[in-house]
Amino acid sequence: MVRGPSVPTVNATLLPALLGFGTGLALIVAIGAQNAHVLRIGIEGRPSTVLPVVLVCSLSDAVLITAGVLGIGALVEAAPLAVVVVRLLGAAFLIVYGVLAVRRVLRPGSLVVGGARTDGRRAAVVTALVLTWLNPHVYLDTVVFLGSVANQQEGVARWWWAAGAVTGSFTWFFGLGFGARLLRPLFARPGAWRVLDALIAAVMLTLGVRMALGA
Repeated sequence: MVRGPSVPTVNATLLPALLGFGTGLALIVAIGAQNAHVLRIGIEGRPSTVLPVVLVCSLSDAVLITAGVLGIGALVEAAPLAVVVVRLLGAAFLIVYGVLAVRRVLRPGSLVVGGARTDGRRAAVVTALVLTWLNPHVYLDTVVFLGSVANQQEGVARWWWAAGAVTGSFTWFFGLGFGARLLRPLFARPGAWRVLDALIAAVMLTLGVRMALGA
């Protein structure tokens, strides 16, 4: 009796993909600068802004994960000075972003859902790019860590693993960006925006200071 190839083929593709999906989500689903920005843009509920922001975050992860699988992580580890420069630039941006969030806490009246736009689409996209590419943890976690885990898979399985991790990133950012609108009734009150921006300020300033000290 000849055994068909379907079962081993499924095991060799589905299992690595699921493992990559779970590992990618485990790294992405955390309170951080990038997620805080996506959450805030999502709550404001402008699809024309939410879509490019979540695409920037998702596609950036896809590029970084692919780079890690290709072995770029070794170059990141071999260039510590570059990581220090990125860390300092990222720290400065996070601190400035945190200070702006503090300012919004003190002036919550301008943050009413459905009212005046607090940030333009271009500014939101640029912020997403900076929060992604000037975050040294992105290179250490996504490129080095995920890349090394993916390369533990044999042969083509590493690319299925990477595809799972990329799918996890798209799932999370699209879910966060477009699902945040469910919170809009709560954030129809300026007081709720004050709480959110206070949390964002705390996250940004804490990460910025820690990043600066780590440099």
